Amino acid sequence: MKCEWVQQNVLLYVYDELPDDARHELEQHVVRCKDCAAELESVKKFREGFAQFPMHEPNASFLAASRMRLQEALESAEQGGWWSRLIFDPVHWLNQIRFAPALAAAIFIVGFAGGIGATYKMVTTPVEVTPTPTAQPALATISGISSIAQQPGSNQVTIKYETVSPQETRGSLGDPNIQQLLLYAARNNFNAGVRMDSVDLLTQQPNNLHVREALLYALRYDSNTGVRLKALDSLGPFVKDDVQVRDAVLESLMSDANPGVRIEALRLLVPVRADGSVRIVLQRLAAKDENRYIRSQARTLVAQLPEMN
Repeated sequence: MKCEWVQQNVLLYVYDELPDDARHELEQHVVRCKDCAAELESVKKFREGFAQFPMHEPNASFLAASRMRLQEALESAEQGGWWSRLIFDPVHWLNQIRFAPALAAAIFIVGFAGGIGATYKMVTTPVEVTPTPTAQPALATISGISSIAQQPGSNQVTIKYETVSPQETRGSLGDPNIQQLLLYAARNNFNAGVRMDSVDLLTQQPNNLHVREALLYALRYDSNTGVRLKALDSLGPFVKDDVQVRDAVLESLMSDANPGVRIEALRLLVPVRADGSVRIVLQRLAAKDENRYIRSQARTLVAQLPEMN
């Protein structure tokens, strides 16, 4: 890791916006580098000084209008395909794997094996290792999670994950190791079925803040409609009291590609339809949404709203 990268990202670190693996790399770097450690300390002092000033919440209408302008700008922006991004922005692509050791290791292994395979034919037999329930898997060594299963009639969960060879761990839903693997699977697994199983189990503990963050991530970014719907349903009870959840549901209502997800998001927002941000979104949908059902339902909800003074 270079000092230049640390200095560019130290502010994100102080405000807890860096991914866990990048945070770890930065922390290891500042232990060895006095200049970067001084930079980190300076930013921390800046934050502490800035925190002494009173914080004013933005007006709800202004916040909602800003979100809508951003959404309209994103809708009108020309999106390049994944192939063009790979060809014309290799630096961005490399940065994506820079702090993903498992992915980098997988790429190295595949390339190395391909070179040897041109000359030799090798046959290996995977060895399954069953750690004790207290064993802590190193996430940096995990290349993927292959399956998740809950034992019927109990809270015992079995998770099979792969490093160089498939491994397995068992424990209850309350086991920190099991929770860590479930959170990892919800964000990083290429198998939609495994992500679905992980999110399904995480919904049993929605009051856990880390779990709720994973569900919000799944709602916003998962490519599988079923996973997004599962996350959306589990977040429904928190729409009224958790602003982050309400904002995520509003985003799904405005921009999700699946009409079913949007309709479910609209249903969850009915109890908070008088909220300023929700009101503005409903008015926009009632005026010009392309989905006839959503447009009709938004008009009905807007008509039920009390007049604003």
